[in-house]
Amino acid sequence: MSTIKLYILKKGEYDIWAMKMEHYLGHTDYPIWEVIQKGNGPVQVSTDKNGQIRVLPLKTAEEILARERERKSRTTLLMSIPEDHLAKFHKITNAKEMWEAIKSRFGGNDESKKMQKYILKQQFEIFYVSNSEGLHKGYERFQSLLSQLEIHGACVSTKDANQKFLRSLPASWSQVSLIMRIKPGVDTLCFDDLYNNLRVFESDVKGSTTSSSSTLNMAFVSSESTSSTNDVSTAYGVSTSSSHNSQREGSLSYTDELMYSFFANQSSGPQLDHKDLE
Repeated sequence: MSTIKLYILKKGEYDIWAMKMEHYLGHTDYPIWEVIQKGNGPVQVSTDKNGQIRVLPLKTAEEILARERERKSRTTLLMSIPEDHLAKFHKITNAKEMWEAIKSRFGGNDESKKMQKYILKQQFEIFYVSNSEGLHKGYERFQSLLSQLEIHGACVSTKDANQKFLRSLPASWSQVSLIMRIKPGVDTLCFDDLYNNLRVFESDVKGSTTSSSSTLNMAFVSSESTSSTNDVSTAYGVSTSSSHNSQREGSLSYTDELMYSFFANQSSGPQLDHKDLE
């Protein structure tokens, strides 16, 4: 448990922070989470002769334990919020009230949530993975964006997410992206599995500057069997023997022939827009 880091609240990430805090406290010290959610019972107080309210000393072991949990709960919450906001919350003596105050301050109202939802949708529309960013960082950023959209009630379908990510890959991925987008089952493949499939081609994409045909050939190799290249070649009217000869010679004839056959067969298949053709 000591290796788990306390998640610090960041601007615009209250919902994620609240979920992580629930799991963090539920794992490290569940009674503390119960105190935050349900409260710790009223504090025993009395009024002295001057009319001042004072807290009565603890008498039982249960009261001492409850007070200790309250203190730990408050400390945990204070440690998880930005330092420039400590002054607003440190005087709150009840952990449950502090949790609600943090939600009120950072959770946002209906109007701000609506605006955040709109901004996230715009970020989804303009999402793009640069060459310098690479596949892995692009995947992490896109996954984070999908999570934020889901939290704000703007879930993206598996089909839209996969197609958007494939469209957003750099130009060096254009051949793999084009083939993957029309590959059977890609619209029902979970995003993590799509990423894992793309990783198989990453080394070929990086070496595409010296061999532009290798990426396209590899894009047709299914995760189940390397023999699927022959099936795809036959399906698009490309002879298997011709493809093997071209690969050995390192020429572009296989790529040219395959792409020609692919476009020739588009009349009965998915229509491609100008960006696809480029």
